[in-house]
Amino acid sequence: MIVPPLFSPIPPAIHPQYAELDARTAVWAQAHRIGSDELRRRLVQHEIGTFAARVMPQGREEVVQLMADFVLWLFGVDDGCCEEGELGQKPGELTGALHRLLRVAQNPETPLLPDDPLADGLRDLRARADKYGTASQVARWVGHLREYFFSVVWEASHRSAGTVPSLTDYSLMRLYDGATTVVFPLLEMAHGYELQPYERDHRAVRAAEEMASFVITWDNDILSDHKERAGHGYHLNVLRVLEAGGLTSQEAMATAIAQRDRVLVAFVRLADHLSAVGSPQMRQYMAGLRHFIRGSQDWGVSSVRYTTPADPAGLPTDFTDTPTDDSAEPLGIDVVSWWWEVVPAGPTPVGTPAGPRLRRERLVGAR
Repeated sequence: MIVPPLFSPIPPAIHPQYAELDARTAVWAQAHRIGSDELRRRLVQHEIGTFAARVMPQGREEVVQLMADFVLWLFGVDDGCCEEGELGQKPGELTGALHRLLRVAQNPETPLLPDDPLADGLRDLRARADKYGTASQVARWVGHLREYFFSVVWEASHRSAGTVPSLTDYSLMRLYDGATTVVFPLLEMAHGYELQPYERDHRAVRAAEEMASFVITWDNDILSDHKERAGHGYHLNVLRVLEAGGLTSQEAMATAIAQRDRVLVAFVRLADHLSAVGSPQMRQYMAGLRHFIRGSQDWGVSSVRYTTPADPAGLPTDFTDTPTDDSAEPLGIDVVSWWWEVVPAGPTPVGTPAGPRLRRERLVGAR
């Protein structure tokens, strides 16, 4: 199925050292023996270093490298253990395996899984996160890794039963099983700042993060659909969920695109508002979320992971400035409808005060 150009109001950017980042990630994967030989051979061709370079175009190079290696490690878990491995059909056993890896992330000095390549790579990643992040940022990184592990076990339960979840359940779990939240603390580390709790924990900021996750994962589902359908065994993405609800393939594609367009329009409005009323750190964080969205899009339409040159996927080569759905009404998905409660009804006026501290009342949505 041909994927039309997707709406993207965010300009592209890339770190100037993208080629070096990509090369070093390949070396790191080999040094830590991430995945089987065949899986590792495929992963190092996917330009994961370039992906990180697109997400953090002005970031500290050491942290951009950390993200690149971490994303490859995540693919080692997702592809090697979940989607292509035996544990992907055994949610109980997968839970145990991931719990042991989580313990390594929590306490890397623990004498656990001494000969396991994924544990070895995770210890290295944790040491580098400790070097470039604060204790709070590292704790959040580990906490988000727990969310990701929990969600892929949920995926494995559907894989083992051959079932398709409801759109509501899928929308909720896709916020976590796309491994987007584990990147959020790295966005701060890459620029040497940390959001204060009164901003970090605010409902509107969480809404912006979840909107970004929604757009990134919906885009991934749309762009990876051809690859997944051409594979063997169980696959799960929003198009399959919508088709299970009675839509044709073309209707499912149009619906998914309209959903991500509406959320992206709302995200831009909310991010603009938070940037206007927030601290300088908040403005940097919103810029980081924007780069994460656009970087994922640019990588998704160009990486051989999704273009599959041997069997071309029919992906777009450019983007459009016009959304297919710019409605200001919430999506009809209960678990995310609250986002629109904190989205301003209109653009935040130029010149809105943005002092060094952001009072809670300034973040309250205007609707």
